[in-house]
Amino acid sequence: MKESASIPIDLSSIHSAETSSELRLARWKEENKLLQLFSSVPTEDWNESVNRLQDEVMAQAISICERELAEAGAGVPPVPFAFVLFGSGGRQEQTPWSDQDNGLIYADGGGALADSYFEQFGLSLARVLEEVGYPPCKGKVMVSNPMWRLSLADWHTQLAGWREELRWEDVRYLTIASDLRFVAGDGTLAAKWRNDFMRLMSRNEELEAALLGNTVRHKAALNVLGQVITERFGEHAGEFDVKYGLYIPLVNGIRCISLYYGINESSTQERILKLHELEAFPRPWLDALRRAFVKALKFRSLTNRYTEDGVLLGDSYLTQETLKQKDVSRELRESLNTVRQLYRMLQRQHRFAERRLP
Repeated sequence: MKESASIPIDLSSIHSAETSSELRLARWKEENKLLQLFSSVPTEDWNESVNRLQDEVMAQAISICERELAEAGAGVPPVPFAFVLFGSGGRQEQTPWSDQDNGLIYADGGGALADSYFEQFGLSLARVLEEVGYPPCKGKVMVSNPMWRLSLADWHTQLAGWREELRWEDVRYLTIASDLRFVAGDGTLAAKWRNDFMRLMSRNEELEAALLGNTVRHKAALNVLGQVITERFGEHAGEFDVKYGLYIPLVNGIRCISLYYGINESSTQERILKLHELEAFPRPWLDALRRAFVKALKFRSLTNRYTEDGVLLGDSYLTQETLKQKDVSRELRESLNTVRQLYRMLQRQHRFAERRLP
């Protein structure tokens, strides 16, 4: 894994943890150290360190899970496997309070024995991760869900089915899958999965229209006067939802463009860099996208957070007090304006793509 030059992390307590409770405590201590450094280091360096820490914690959780299964008489993994992340974890954009978004790829040839073992493994690992402090994914994109825990051959069948049908839900699953990133186990399985996925996603008019249609439903949270749209009702009235108002529209738009250009990378930062290399768009515009994305990462870590039972938890809202800060207000409006320009372009492409369909 990539080392962070700016923020050293003490991983010894993570690697020595033998139970989920020990790992939970070690994770909490390191996350609190990182939170104390948030305002004094570049956002990108801080984000990198947070995600490196999460990767190490999850890898150790896998070791604990394997040992517990062996002690319970389930044996050892019958074939190699790759533990992978989707969502913000796949894009290396997790916060200390992100939930689970994960899956499993295991080698072919294990038959019913492998299916049975990895069913137990998936259920056990999801439990261990929850005990360590990762809430279950509300959308059930988890290793405990058989849809996201398959052999390499079965993954191909599932991906090919989504690619063939291209219903709204199928396109949603394909976009989730496009963020896959290997974390632990056998990296060659993840590499084979990625190569297969990119072949299946080779460009055509029907796929382009489907991806764009799935993406443009999100819009920047600015009104016609250029004012930030905050929550109108409920406990978050007057607050701004960073996740769905800024971060998700930005990430989704950049992902859509990247898939169109056949970009293999899963992180938003790397996707923007590849678009630069391909000279897909004018450099000033891509620079504006990158600035907006870095600001989105920053704002996500300025949202409400609290500790409960030794676990950092948080939501996705900027408080009214935070929004009153001049720098935050200005940077938020600039970022949302960039997202609005991005979606105007995507909407034009969507209309054009639909007109080209037979």
